[in-house]
Amino acid sequence: MSAVHRLTLGDVLAEHARGRPAGAAVVDGDVRLTYPELDDRVARLAGALAAGGVEPGGRVLWLGQNSFRVLELLLACGRLGAIFCPANWRQSADELAHVLSDLTPAVVVWEESEAVEKARGQGTADARWILSGEEYEAFLASGETWLPEAADAGAPVLALYTAAFDGRPNAALLSHSALVAHSMSLLHMRQMEDGFTFLACGPLFHVGTMMFTLATFQLGGRIVVTPAYEPDEVCRLIDAERCTQAFLFGPMIDGLVRANAGGRYDLSSLRFVSHSPEWDAMITVDDSPWCASGMGGYGQTEVGGMLTFLGLGMGGKGFAGRPSPLVHVRLLDAAGNEVPPGEVGEICARGHSLFSGYWNRPDLNAAKAAGGWHHTGDLGRREDDGTLTFVGPKLRMIKSANENIYPAEVERALKTHPAVADAAVIGVPDERFGQSPKAVVVLKDGAEATAEQVVEHVRGEIASYKKPREVVFVDEIPKRGFTPDYDVLDAAHGGGAYPGS
Repeated sequence: MSAVHRLTLGDVLAEHARGRPAGAAVVDGDVRLTYPELDDRVARLAGALAAGGVEPGGRVLWLGQNSFRVLELLLACGRLGAIFCPANWRQSADELAHVLSDLTPAVVVWEESEAVEKARGQGTADARWILSGEEYEAFLASGETWLPEAADAGAPVLALYTAAFDGRPNAALLSHSALVAHSMSLLHMRQMEDGFTFLACGPLFHVGTMMFTLATFQLGGRIVVTPAYEPDEVCRLIDAERCTQAFLFGPMIDGLVRANAGGRYDLSSLRFVSHSPEWDAMITVDDSPWCASGMGGYGQTEVGGMLTFLGLGMGGKGFAGRPSPLVHVRLLDAAGNEVPPGEVGEICARGHSLFSGYWNRPDLNAAKAAGGWHHTGDLGRREDDGTLTFVGPKLRMIKSANENIYPAEVERALKTHPAVADAAVIGVPDERFGQSPKAVVVLKDGAEATAEQVVEHVRGEIASYKKPREVVFVDEIPKRGFTPDYDVLDAAHGGGAYPGS
């Protein structure tokens, strides 16, 4: 790609700095940055990172809650040709140590927490650690303005850990071009207009929050950041900053309704999907294709966020709508042949918004890109009207609220308990969260453990939200070959409500 045809995140920022000299870019507590101010800080930060040893292809890791610094670090890495990764700050020390050893970052910017401190002690990464706050600001101020050569728009710039296929997560790499392409399709579906303001109250390590953050950035809108979801503060920010959109799903919305039951805050600027009479009375129910269709479709981190949109298939038979105009989707059988409408096949895709593979996973990358298509690992069906239905993952996944929980990851944690001989994890219906994980455990001969002890052990091994909510003890785990027979386990222990079921 020639320089004439490139468009990087840095190019987008530079254009906004020129075209929106007074335009608000980021709001985070007392920090309020215009696009020119953001551009200046990013240039200095890129210079500081370069002086600190970050080279093209090098990695920079963020270990902390939401912050305007996440966007700054992403954009600065983009100028250097480096890769930025915001890690899941809710992970255990063991999980964070895995990220450190897997990603081998040159620089880690972190916020103080017990898990991060422990991970730092366990990790093998030879990195420079910079504490967010005064130390970060001093580091940024030390940098000389970085004036880069023409950046490679096809180079990876963002890494998001996802897909724990084998019990450990993998970092999906997304390029400038992929992020720009996905942003363009999303801002079209959401019908974003000049002045659009997004409240990033969901985690920025999650593609759902990141994709709206970047679409807002692409448009030249305003990004309001809060460290984490807290109902009263979210209501206050929507009112004070006149937010147009926020990262919210069912239980979060219910929390806002309770927090604003007395009508203390004016939430009418929020153009969002209908949810309940109380909610609808507080906001402006939006009629864009994204909201009118229920904010849905089919997506995953590896496709930049959304591969298909319900808004492109409203009234159709399929529950996932139709593909983004910037991608190509096929449903393939095990031999790589397209299946006819009405039959189930693996959802496979290629196009502008797809990822560049996983960090340091050559064998997995080869398998996922077999035949020139990205194999999502999920099953779907094309209906006779051309719309798509998501059937479910080939590798079983539990969907609890908006979080993906992979049984293999929880099973690995269970099996590290000294009393556990074998274990399997299923998803059981949960009225509030859709599903919750349930552990089926076999104890070693002569060993003893309570359900509470097993759950507490898992809590110490992996992120708390992944821990089982129930534990049952059995004599043996039914197997299909070397893997648990999940269908038998579901029937025996009340499993169900899997995505797409």
